[in-house]
Amino acid sequence: MKTNKILFRNSAIVTAFLASLCCITPVLAILGGLSGIASTFSFVEPLRPYFIAFTAIILGYAFYNAYKPKKSEIDCDCETEAKANKKSFINSGTSRFWRGKSFLWIVAIIAVILISFPYYSKVFFPNLQNIGITNSTHIVKAKLEIEGMTCTSCEQSVDFALKSEKGVLIAQSSYKTGVAYVEFDNTKVKPEQLKKAIEEKVGYKVKKIKTIDKNEN
Repeated sequence: MKTNKILFRNSAIVTAFLASLCCITPVLAILGGLSGIASTFSFVEPLRPYFIAFTAIILGYAFYNAYKPKKSEIDCDCETEAKANKKSFINSGTSRFWRGKSFLWIVAIIAVILISFPYYSKVFFPNLQNIGITNSTHIVKAKLEIEGMTCTSCEQSVDFALKSEKGVLIAQSSYKTGVAYVEFDNTKVKPEQLKKAIEEKVGYKVKKIKTIDKNEN
């Protein structure tokens, strides 16, 4: 029964990890060179709200059991030595930790960190600034239609991949629209290179590239 309680609590970490899986993989793709995994788990995104809900339910139930008022128990003085030894083992320090409130709070904190990953994933990307672009006549803007982005982590991964190309001045993508707008020096980088950067570094498919007027959205 006690083991089941521990497994029940740990399942909150599993569901929280599943909820963040589609957001973690793009970061791993761009920073770890694992481009193939970026879109592999994109199918999880529609299930993300359910995983988050399951995590909340599991943790809520666990906290209820941990903090609900305990019924008073009367111990029998005639408890046998075998039962006493068993009780002593169950109530040992290590066992109490795994079943206790401290471990439950650790599980809850890990779950929150995993679920909120999209909101702080940008800290894993270094700040890239391309310098030396001075001739504005060479700066053009392109619109890239990208397939596979599902969250803000995807946006940040795509932006980082684009900005890592020499000559890119600005890169801003949106997973909601599936579009990235890029301003770049066309003497240093070409649209096809931008497409290649996204597909090879992140793993998403660029369906279309269009050079547009800089004032057009």
